[in-house]
Amino acid sequence: MTNSKLHDRPPHEADTAVVSVRRGYLWIPGDRVETDEGTVQAGPMFVHWEAPPRVTQPYPLVLVHGGGGQGTDWLVTPDGRPGWASAFVESGFAVYVVDRPGHGRSPLHPAAFGAIGSQLTYQAARELFLAGNSPEQHSQWPFSRDPGGAEVEQLLAGMGPLPADLCYSQELDAARISKLLALLGRSIMVTHSAGAPGGWLAADRNPGLVHAIAAIEPVGPPFAEIPGIGTLTWGLTTAPMTFDPPGDTAEDIRKRSDSERRLPRMKDLPVRAFTGGASAFAGYMGEIVDFLNLGGADSDWLHLPAIDIHGNGHGLIFERNSDDTVKPVIDWLRNV
Repeated sequence: MTNSKLHDRPPHEADTAVVSVRRGYLWIPGDRVETDEGTVQAGPMFVHWEAPPRVTQPYPLVLVHGGGGQGTDWLVTPDGRPGWASAFVESGFAVYVVDRPGHGRSPLHPAAFGAIGSQLTYQAARELFLAGNSPEQHSQWPFSRDPGGAEVEQLLAGMGPLPADLCYSQELDAARISKLLALLGRSIMVTHSAGAPGGWLAADRNPGLVHAIAAIEPVGPPFAEIPGIGTLTWGLTTAPMTFDPPGDTAEDIRKRSDSERRLPRMKDLPVRAFTGGASAFAGYMGEIVDFLNLGGADSDWLHLPAIDIHGNGHGLIFERNSDDTVKPVIDWLRNV
């Protein structure tokens, strides 16, 4: 239920859950680059971590937010309830929530980072999260269906501009997440939407360090052009992936038959995609799963209506029943 009182009084006075965790943060430093003003860092990554008093699950979770968002997407819902990160911690996991380079608390300056693309507009956000769904079909959307509601304002306030060069952005995601994995050891990636390429690339660049991937509403289908974002030229990513046999260019990979697109560094990697019943992303999820399985991964797909969770769209991580949508993810993570 939406806690509208959250916006009528100070948040610490609202009726929110009491959460007891250990927490902190760290930085994955960026590359040193020279500018007209001197040497600066390009693309550092902020990482917020939380853990229960006693960690009972063997693998940390690395949570990667979607395009234009930031790590807070996982921490608190726009209407003030604890987010998925809290549910993971309560289930015994140590959780590392990243702000992808250039997003959220990870600084972005064109002199160091490169050109900045478009900000997510209200119109684009409506198309992404509502996609023309009726209130009856998309029954778990807890906010106003038009701009102006307090929670919608909260959601969009945290949406920043996208980098203009999607390939460079994904390369930075992969490089910084790789350094985080080197610190954590074997971990599980949990990604949302346009954060999914960071998970695929992390597994590709760090064989043995990614134990599994839970892909929540991952962007696709393979080789798609994503309006306002870019093209997945290497299948599921814009940055290069490792294929067997190797390909010199993305076009080489695109022209191959399915059997010639093996992903040797993702062989037997457990992957599960999760989609909401009112989400347009579910329409191509089978293509993503097929692409991964033909490449050698151990991938499957859970469409939430199949387990009687109905009415969710693309933002299922923060919709009205987010405490329910996270449960099948936790069940899978515990057993993978």
